[in-house]
Amino acid sequence: MKKTIVMSIAALMTTIIMSGCTAMNLGMTFMGFSDDTQKAYAGMMDIVKETGDPAQAMMKEWLITDDELTEEEIFDEMKDLAGEYNMRYVGEKDMFRLIEAENPTPEKVVHARIAEFCSLSIAKKMLNHSRFFGGFMPCRVIFVEYGDGRRYLVSMDMTLAIYGGTDAKPINPELFEQMKAVMVAMEEIPMKAAGYDSQEEADAAMIKVYTEKGIKERLPN
Repeated sequence: MKKTIVMSIAALMTTIIMSGCTAMNLGMTFMGFSDDTQKAYAGMMDIVKETGDPAQAMMKEWLITDDELTEEEIFDEMKDLAGEYNMRYVGEKDMFRLIEAENPTPEKVVHARIAEFCSLSIAKKMLNHSRFFGGFMPCRVIFVEYGDGRRYLVSMDMTLAIYGGTDAKPINPELFEQMKAVMVAMEEIPMKAAGYDSQEEADAAMIKVYTEKGIKERLPN
C-alpha cells in the first residue's frame, strides 16, 4: 500500500515538474518574439480561450444586417471592389444549398458559397518566401447563411501570416508591405460588400443584432 502511494505521489510530482518546465519553455520562447508577434499570438489565444474554436481565432467575419441586400449583389460588389485593391476576382464555388425537404434548423448552415481573389505578382513573392503560403491561396471569402436567416461573410485573418514569424525567417520589407496591402483588401472587400463603411460600424451592427436576438456568440471587442 505504501509503495503504491509513494509511486502515485512520485508520478504526480513528475507530471507537475514536467508541466512547469513546458510552460516555462513556452513562456521563454514567447517572450523572445517581437512585440507584434506576441500580440498576434496572444490575440489568437484569447479567442481560443473564449470560444474553444481555433478556426474562429484565425478568421474575421461580417454579419450582413441589410435584408434587402441580395446574395448576388454582395458577390457583384466584391467583384467590383477587387480591382480597387489591386486584386483579381479569380473564381467562385457554390458549396451547397439545402432544400426545404432537408428540414434546415436555425443553427445549421443552409447555404455556402466561396469567392476567390488573388494578386499573382504578390503570390509569387510569398511562395518564394515560403511555399507553405500556397495553402492559403487563392485568398477566399465565404458567404454563409443559417437556417434562421443570419448571413455572414468570413475571410482569413492574415495577422499571423504577417506578424507571426521571427527573425529566423524575416519577410523582405517590400513583400511585408505588399502582404499588408493584401490583408487590408481581404478585410475591406467583404466589409464593404456586407454593407459597411468601417469596421466600427460593422462591429456595432453585430453587437446590436446579437444583443436584441439573444444570440450567444462571441462579440467584437
